Amino acid sequence: MRVVASFLYQWLIFTPILVFATIITAVLVMCGCTIGKHKFWGYVPPKYWSKIVCRAALCKIRVKPNAKVKPDESYVFVANHQGAFDIFLTYGYLNQNIKWVQKSELRRLPFVGKASEIAGHVFVDSSNTKTMLQTIQKAEEELVEGVSMVIFPEGARTLNAKMGRFRKGAYVIATQMQLPIVPITLNGPYNVLKRNTSTMHFGKTMEIIVHDPIETKGLTTDDIPELIEQSRSAIESGLWAEFR
Repeated sequence: MRVVASFLYQWLIFTPILVFATIITAVLVMCGCTIGKHKFWGYVPPKYWSKIVCRAALCKIRVKPNAKVKPDESYVFVANHQGAFDIFLTYGYLNQNIKWVQKSELRRLPFVGKASEIAGHVFVDSSNTKTMLQTIQKAEEELVEGVSMVIFPEGARTLNAKMGRFRKGAYVIATQMQLPIVPITLNGPYNVLKRNTSTMHFGKTMEIIVHDPIETKGLTTDDIPELIEQSRSAIESGLWAEFR
């Protein structure tokens, strides 16, 4: 009976809320960024969209902020990638004005792709070295006026709840711009919606933990392996036992 109730809730209540909220948010972002300020319209509507989706999924949210991370400064946030709800958890509850580095395939999503493009999110094609360089340049253009960047160094959602290998793109951006790297640990999105499945699990707990910033002033690309190890260790320290 519980499985049936969950199935009905997902497709008769949650999915219509998700679709409607997504369309409204995308339209607000596109219109707002066209006639207003990108910093506000590219962030505030998606933030509340994310909160609506988390509430519709009946999720319990735990936030562990960090007083060393200032809301009006720019950072490069790096996070583990558990599932699709990483986006909603981070956008809704990190409380930083952020842009995303996301796969180029997402540009083709109806409404979402165009809204992301207009809002200044950065699309990356990891199969093309020249495009990767353009991606870094685009990211540097967007990281102004206290706007930060969020990147999943693993590149793709985990298949088994464990963290994968970290790529260096986020760390290249951080060292080139001399911006602090802030590791964030995401717990729980894997339990809500796993990769390669459409079956959701409602009422789960999700948690976001913001760790201390890692300074990059004076560092170069030669220091990237150490930065990767530092940030990965910080993220791992906050993972629930089931995800380690």
